[in-house]
Amino acid sequence: MSDWSTTETHLSHHQSLSKGTNENKIVPNDSWVVDVNQHHSNDQNNRRWILSSKLSGYCTSLSPFLHGLVLGVVVAGLILAVIIALWLTENTTSTTSTTTTTAIPGWSITGNMNYGRSYHTASVLSNGQVLVAGGYGSSLYLNSAELYDPSTGMWTITGNMSYARSYHTASVLSNGQVLVAGGFGSSLYLNSAELYDPSTGIWTITGNMSYARYYHTASVLSNGQVLVAGGIRNGGLYLNTAELYDPSTGMWTITGNMSYTRYLHTASVLSNGQVLVAGGIRSGGLYLNTAELYNPSTGVWTITGNMSYIRHYHTASMLSNGQVLVAGGLQSGLSLNSAELYDPSTRVWTITFSMNYNRSYHRVATLTNGKVLVTGGLG
Repeated sequence: MSDWSTTETHLSHHQSLSKGTNENKIVPNDSWVVDVNQHHSNDQNNRRWILSSKLSGYCTSLSPFLHGLVLGVVVAGLILAVIIALWLTENTTSTTSTTTTTAIPGWSITGNMNYGRSYHTASVLSNGQVLVAGGYGSSLYLNSAELYDPSTGMWTITGNMSYARSYHTASVLSNGQVLVAGGFGSSLYLNSAELYDPSTGIWTITGNMSYARYYHTASVLSNGQVLVAGGIRNGGLYLNTAELYDPSTGMWTITGNMSYTRYLHTASVLSNGQVLVAGGIRSGGLYLNTAELYNPSTGVWTITGNMSYIRHYHTASMLSNGQVLVAGGLQSGLSLNSAELYDPSTRVWTITFSMNYNRSYHRVATLTNGKVLVTGGLG
């Protein structure tokens, strides 16, 4: 209002000057009108210039505020975008974690084998399939073999062994083939051995052991050879003998004898390459708590610490720390729930926590997380 008032005052003074000047002059009426119009036009231009100048000054004075306001809006938008992104990420992670942790473990039925069988062997092949061979059927000893494919859950028949056998051993060799040795079949104690080739599905006869045996153990050594030890031979004689199979020659050679005859024992390959045998039954039907170590470099067995409990039909599992866990088994006809640990560095057994259930004839598996899974058995 004051700006406009100042402009109006200036205009009235200018008009009075014009009138005062023209009073002493004789001019045409229209000339005066033009002059007045000209002054009026100039006055309007002056007003526009003054208004524009004021607005420019006003806007200039507001410019820092506007810049700050725009900058604040931009920064607030960026912060909001970051918050939304973090919220979405956290929500997605939370959902994934919930899905993972709510998975319920359990057993599920898979395909059936083509033949019912017991006292057979099962071997995990390098291609991930599982080979089962031999065993005892409904009334016959079997020479049949089957492959389980985990990707389909189906079993397929593969080549038959040359001999029906049960209570034998099966060892996966470093070349991927599977060696089966010994066992009992059709009223015969076997010293024969066969090789299964997964690439062809065919079994071929390889060298015979020096002794027929079943209920023995077989261990794949670090040098690729296979050590079989103990068992029962013809006439029900208990064995303390041991033999080595060389895959490069297909031949067996006698190695050092154990200190005790034994069958239904366990054998574990230690991280230092030696083999630990523990427990079992010896001649005269005596149950054992003794343990022995086989040294492949010398071919000699040495006595090591005794277990706290006599046991057979037990299990032995290699742990990630190099110790050996034995669990359950039979003692004087009673199933055990006790468990013991063997430490190769001290050669001493120590009692560890007992299982919740007494078990013999059970099975164990060492899992990738280091835990040991025990299943089934006789209570």
